[in-house]
Amino acid sequence: MVGAVLTALQFALFMFWEVLWPLALGFLLSAIIQALVSQSAVARTLGRPNFRGFALACAFGAASSSCSYAAVAIARSLFRKGADFANAMIFEFASTNLVIELGLVLLILIGWQFLAAEVAGGLLMAVILWILFKLTLRSRMVDDARKQAERGLVGSNMEGHGAHDMSVGPFLRRLFSGRGFTAISHYFFMDAYSVYFDLGLGLLIAGALAAWVPDSFWRAFFFTSNPTVNEFWGPLVGPLLSMISFVCSIGNVPLAAVLWNGGISFGGVISFIFADLIILPVLNIYRKYYGARMSLYLLLVSYIAMAVAGFVIGLVFNLLGIAPTHAHVAVINATPSWNYTTFLNIAFLLLIAVLAWRFLTTGGPAMLRSMSVPPSEEHEVEHEHHHH
Repeated sequence: MVGAVLTALQFALFMFWEVLWPLALGFLLSAIIQALVSQSAVARTLGRPNFRGFALACAFGAASSSCSYAAVAIARSLFRKGADFANAMIFEFASTNLVIELGLVLLILIGWQFLAAEVAGGLLMAVILWILFKLTLRSRMVDDARKQAERGLVGSNMEGHGAHDMSVGPFLRRLFSGRGFTAISHYFFMDAYSVYFDLGLGLLIAGALAAWVPDSFWRAFFFTSNPTVNEFWGPLVGPLLSMISFVCSIGNVPLAAVLWNGGISFGGVISFIFADLIILPVLNIYRKYYGARMSLYLLLVSYIAMAVAGFVIGLVFNLLGIAPTHAHVAVINATPSWNYTTFLNIAFLLLIAVLAWRFLTTGGPAMLRSMSVPPSEEHEVEHEHHHH
């Protein structure tokens, strides 16, 4: 038993080593973008339910935090500030499915085809959601959701995430100022703090599945002996597996690697990755934020969009001949060695140390503690930072 546990932990640690530098690079780029774009400016641009609002919701979401809980909290904050409900939801889905760090981790763990599918599929899913909202979302449901949202119920310990705005403006010269350096360090560790639990949980579950569950089980479960059934079954069951995994954000990518290794279809992997915003804890937050009826509605339309997007992307990639063939995911059994991964990890660990110094000397820990405090209805908590 002890040997099996150690093997699972080894899988998890080795996978973390493989994705350390792309995670750090993704967090850094995201922090830079967040330092340039004000959240108040985002709210102003998402007020109209037109295509421009939809496109900006996708763009601003992709530049936001990758944490599912933080994304849900920010979306409610935008909705309460006047953003159109559909645009707020599109922003939320883009912020967990089109972010830089997710793409980089997919690239390193399971290949460029999954990165391409994540981008194309994420945009397709956003379009499907937008169409479904246009066709089925009634103004009375939105009014009821707004009344519930204005109650300000606490949904998670990421409530304060949407209240922090340390942007320095859209000018690069400000980005390289002392204030810009501080903002980048704070956004970097705020995003890392937001996802560390889910990433760790995802790595541990992935390690346990890789070490303990035989490939024969996955092959039978995903009907790998019948390719046609496999192609349809994967996108349908992928979101359901994600729901019960309780893992969201980047944490479900290691699980996706294990499922791909076990025989789930290409489209099934994509739909699984997209489903981080319908896991059971997030559905409960929807209930608190917008009411039980809207929570069920978001579950239904989200599942349809995820399953359809996964199936279509899988079909298109197969028709174009660029869908990957099932092969053992080498990174699952990779061991650290003196290669480019190690050198990049060392370089980014040094960069993280510099950012950590700035973070610790400019009130960063106090900022993290305030993330669990919901902003009041009268005013939102403003994070004071020092200019050095």
